[in-house]
Amino acid sequence: MLRNTKELYGTRLAAIDGDIGHVKDFYFDDKNWVVRYMVVDTGTWLTSRLVLLSPHSFGRLDLEAKVLEIKLTRAQIEGSPSIEAHKPVSRQYEIDFYRHYGWPAYWNGGAMWGIGGYPMAEVPSKAEMEDRVHIHQRDDKHLQSVQALTGYGIQVINGPIDSIGSVSGLIVDDRSWAVYDLLVDAGHWYSERSIQITTKQVVRISYDESKVFVTLTPAEIMRATANKTADAESEMPATALFQD
Repeated sequence: MLRNTKELYGTRLAAIDGDIGHVKDFYFDDKNWVVRYMVVDTGTWLTSRLVLLSPHSFGRLDLEAKVLEIKLTRAQIEGSPSIEAHKPVSRQYEIDFYRHYGWPAYWNGGAMWGIGGYPMAEVPSKAEMEDRVHIHQRDDKHLQSVQALTGYGIQVINGPIDSIGSVSGLIVDDRSWAVYDLLVDAGHWYSERSIQITTKQVVRISYDESKVFVTLTPAEIMRATANKTADAESEMPATALFQD
């Protein structure tokens, strides 16, 4: 089922043995267009420390109650590597993170999640664990904050110098966590309504200019996305499963 990332912010996170905080942000891979991590604000539980959770750990979501079950204990989460705000996620951090939880690394293998198209919580082999240690240690420049992307302008082909709207969220599949569309507030260009632009039509994201460049003209955006509005997302059932 498709979800709007905006509707998940502030959702309470319930671990196996108690609450751990709420959803603050997501990190997505802007090369493969998939959400890799949820950023958790742990509040006073871990002295306002931020931690990451992978979709491997996501359980049942109740949108009406705004609660997402996490298939981990508080002790497991407390013992996980911490991240520093406003700094990129390094590959060394990811190695430590996946080693801590014992999940197969998404960068080992040719599929979206390494060994498959979904985040499966299978225990990796000893050889795979060893392979992680030898991966080049670098910041993964393809991991970006969804919150930071919010407000980026949409730059079209043969359009005005100014953007035709701004990013307000991402539309993601809640099983694979693939990103399908950008949710865009089009302002006066489309009767003050929100529209959706598929990620296949994104040429590049300029973080220096705070713009998303797409392979569309203003006329094509208004014509092709007329029936893909944010209102459709709000009509989804209040209760669903992130993972079978």
